[in-house]
Amino acid sequence: MQVLEDFRLVSGILIETISIIAGDKMQLARKNVQNITPYVGGRPIEEIKRQFRLKEVIKLASNENPLGGSPKAVRAMQKALKSVNRYPDGQGFYLKKGLAEFLKVEPENLVLGNGSDELIDIIIKTFVEDDENIVTSEVTFLEYEIISKVNNKKVITVPLKSFKYDLAGLKNAISDKTKLVFIANPNNPTGTYLTKGQIQDFLKGLPEHVIVVLDEAYDTFIDVDDYPSGLDYFKDANVITLKTFSKGYGLAGLRIGYAIARKEFTSFMERVRQPFNTNLIAQEAALAALGDKAFLKKARRINAEGKKYFSSALKQLGIFYVDSVTNFILMDVQEDGVGLFKKMLEKGVIVRDMKQYNLNNFIRVTIGTEKENKRFISVLKEIKFDKRRAK
Repeated sequence: MQVLEDFRLVSGILIETISIIAGDKMQLARKNVQNITPYVGGRPIEEIKRQFRLKEVIKLASNENPLGGSPKAVRAMQKALKSVNRYPDGQGFYLKKGLAEFLKVEPENLVLGNGSDELIDIIIKTFVEDDENIVTSEVTFLEYEIISKVNNKKVITVPLKSFKYDLAGLKNAISDKTKLVFIANPNNPTGTYLTKGQIQDFLKGLPEHVIVVLDEAYDTFIDVDDYPSGLDYFKDANVITLKTFSKGYGLAGLRIGYAIARKEFTSFMERVRQPFNTNLIAQEAALAALGDKAFLKKARRINAEGKKYFSSALKQLGIFYVDSVTNFILMDVQEDGVGLFKKMLEKGVIVRDMKQYNLNNFIRVTIGTEKENKRFISVLKEIKFDKRRAK
């Protein structure tokens, strides 16, 4: 047995060495994976502090809740810590029960996921055949395309129209080989939304083989009357709705979300879902957060006030921005967004450049606390205007 183990060890080292020596001549990864541009997340606060030797850094890059997590969720997590030696409930019975009551659906209409990212992966693996394709927008949540390509599925993208999904364009892109259409509503990174009438018109006349995935990650910040909920459509149409606890409830670090769909959809998704995919702490925290109405109300108020402040400040600076119904704002900084991003990093402000979306002169900024919002505007003015006047 020892000889066999030694052989395996030497073989592993040999393969790794050959791969390094061969460089580009030998690629062990699947071809479709070699061509994927990975998702680039926001830089962590501690990393920026170390890099630039800063004492204070604010992060406005990842659309996180600036208030922290729901206090009720935090207490639930603390209580659950004593049970971390046990595997979580693989079916998420109590969280599904709480969600079902909250949403007025059946527990069987729900699939829990390790964030929306995993649910996207589950949906693609469940429904898309090798010769079928996926349709979405050119500028939207990057993971739709990345996860599709990881699963070796063809993706057809349609340009935005006035920073919104072009629903007519999406419909025209659908063929007899299309299985999924991903729509982020509201859309990330633009912050725009599609109305009830627009979604209803889009769903009319779709081929029976097409499933529409409505990603509602930012619905907790909605403050408009004509916003459509996927809950209104899933019973009568091929619609799967995605929701998350990451944004409004402030649980991004726990990676917990869920899908809502008809039972014939969820039953197959459950076959694909990995056992114990949502951890014990996340389940307990999410269930507690559902009942924390005071926290969600405060988060919505802080967000609304922040949007109003940004709107006024950006107008005064003459900077174009896209009207947003979310907790972030996309703005045209009229110069290289990556360059501005780097300058702001040096001053302890983390924002998101839009190079990966091919919006090279734009940045996306999360709405933070009053102090954070004022700090961003102050640094933006210093970089873009104060130095210009000093020349």
